[in-house]
Amino acid sequence: MLRYSGTWKDIGTWNTLTEAMEDEVIGRGTLGERTENVHIVNELNLPILAMGLKDVVIAASPDGILVSTEDTADKIKPYVDAIDQQIMFAEKSWGSYQVIDVEKDSMTIKVTLNPGHRMNYHSHDRRDEVWTIVSGTGKTIVDGMVQPVKPGDVITMAAGCKHSIIAGDTGLQIIEVQLGNDISVSDKKKYEMPTFEQA
Repeated sequence: MLRYSGTWKDIGTWNTLTEAMEDEVIGRGTLGERTENVHIVNELNLPILAMGLKDVVIAASPDGILVSTEDTADKIKPYVDAIDQQIMFAEKSWGSYQVIDVEKDSMTIKVTLNPGHRMNYHSHDRRDEVWTIVSGTGKTIVDGMVQPVKPGDVITMAAGCKHSIIAGDTGLQIIEVQLGNDISVSDKKKYEMPTFEQA
């Protein structure tokens, strides 16, 4: 164990984060006329323009957008807790996913699998799934059958079908469409990966 002799700052609020930011804008953002002490953190691929504002933080992510004065941004928690919304973006140990569209009987997700990583071998009781390979190569396991996949391939899994996908050396990007009238994160059964895949 070594004693840390540097400067420590707990970046637990938007106010302390903006104090630590080297640039006033992270991501796509522009500070227009008459802005003073304004910070933009933008994770979206959409431009943000701030004009005529003072002491404001603007944070945009797939889960929502915050516009607040810096001295009140740390009071966000009760408002976020009261919002009942599908999680739109998440980073996982295997990669990430971003919800693109939610309809009554379908959900469309962009999935990124890091090189050499895979999804759990699993099934769903109340929904079908369709995977379209956008980039990269790898292989799928559908009800024990292994097949290589490449960009343009489409894999269809009916409800109850056990399935997984494994990224090759370049990783994989997939568009996943979930189809069903009761799409839920709780509708997932996990299984041991088939023995031929573990070897």
